[in-house]
Amino acid sequence: MVPSVAERDALFQAFARALFKGDMGALYQVVSSDFLWSFHDGLTVTKSLGSAETIAAHIAQQKAELSAQRFHDVTYHHLSDQTFMTFRLSETVRATGETREQCGVEQYTFAAGRIATKDVYRKPASAGR
Repeated sequence: MVPSVAERDALFQAFARALFKGDMGALYQVVSSDFLWSFHDGLTVTKSLGSAETIAAHIAQQKAELSAQRFHDVTYHHLSDQTFMTFRLSETVRATGETREQCGVEQYTFAAGRIATKDVYRKPASAGR
């Protein structure tokens, strides 16, 4: 079952809250048991996060490496069977104070009324201008 737009909005809100808190129990209330998060940071890192442990480790690594990370201009684009999210991202590297601006897109698919996949691609905002 693919959730309605309203149901997706509720899923995304709960998903974001769980990620922000690092609450894997809450996260796995809104994602499928075989949830897969594919991540490319637009620089050098590509990851496949397929378990609560790898997701928690990714969140911990981001918090250790970045002193600030803020999303801007977030827009959801709902299709019949998937949703895309476009955004801008500002982040500050903890060790150097370097600030980075990126733009990105995330693709979400659904299964059994939950989020089944999250595919993330980001790139430096200045690239391609």
